[in-house]
Amino acid sequence: MQVLHAVDDSRLPELLESGHFFWLKLEGCSDEQIAELGRRFGLHPLAVEDTQEFGQRPKIDDYGQTALLVFYGVDPDGSPVEVHFHVSGQWMITVHQAGHQLLQNAADRIERETPKTEEEAIYRVLDALTDSFFPVLDQVDDEIDLLMDAMLEKPSQDQRQDLFALRRRLIELRRIATPQRDILARGGDVLGRLPGLEADDARDWFRDVYDHLVRISELIDSYRDLLAGALDLYLSTVSNRLNSISKQLTVVATIFLPLTFVTGFFGQNFGMLVRHINSAAAFWGYGVGGLVVSAGLLLLYFRRQGFLRDD
Repeated sequence: MQVLHAVDDSRLPELLESGHFFWLKLEGCSDEQIAELGRRFGLHPLAVEDTQEFGQRPKIDDYGQTALLVFYGVDPDGSPVEVHFHVSGQWMITVHQAGHQLLQNAADRIERETPKTEEEAIYRVLDALTDSFFPVLDQVDDEIDLLMDAMLEKPSQDQRQDLFALRRRLIELRRIATPQRDILARGGDVLGRLPGLEADDARDWFRDVYDHLVRISELIDSYRDLLAGALDLYLSTVSNRLNSISKQLTVVATIFLPLTFVTGFFGQNFGMLVRHINSAAAFWGYGVGGLVVSAGLLLLYFRRQGFLRDD
């Protein structure tokens, strides 16, 4: 099986005449180039129009002799990679925006290990895009674990923002993974009806991609549940910290109650206090001693009652 990277490749007429299955891998095409592609390969006008406008939802459209499959992979940073597949029994055409390595990896593998059937060739490209979800989900799993550990140690506003960012990333992945799972549930039948493709063989290959997409959807749902639990953990930890701080402030305020009473009592301008409590012993005994003793008794009481423990 040969992989071509341009419509004007000199090998293209020979491959079309010989009937050998090949892969035309295009990237960064303009609307005019896509229109010319449609005229040269007899693509349906609606398929050409969809390929000219990226941002399509995952789908598969059957046009009799050909089919259009809009499929997604993900870059290592989690951004989606949209690929448009035009498939017949004689060729497979992929159109995607420039700068992605996922399809190049699939092309390198196909050139190293020639697929035995057309269905296996299509499967390898779809499998490469599907498997690109797993490293991203593994990274999300690690980030959730680190985030939950940091929350238990010291919650902060930045952690809450990280939670929402992870949640948005999972929503974006779910938005493309779930429709692709549903598409592959019937995609083997659609592609198997194309002239030149074996129906039973197509179902066997695409069932493996479908199983991977089911696993991806389950992982995304489980990580969303973990994020919901992480948010509850964050709110619970913040609430516990607030309760602990409130308890500490209450203890401090309570200790100052007798201190305020003692200083207020001795600060009254009664002759009994002014004339008789005028020595150093009286100052240290009644004044400072009364403050220290009252504060010490309250601290002892709070310690025995367990108010100073961090629960």
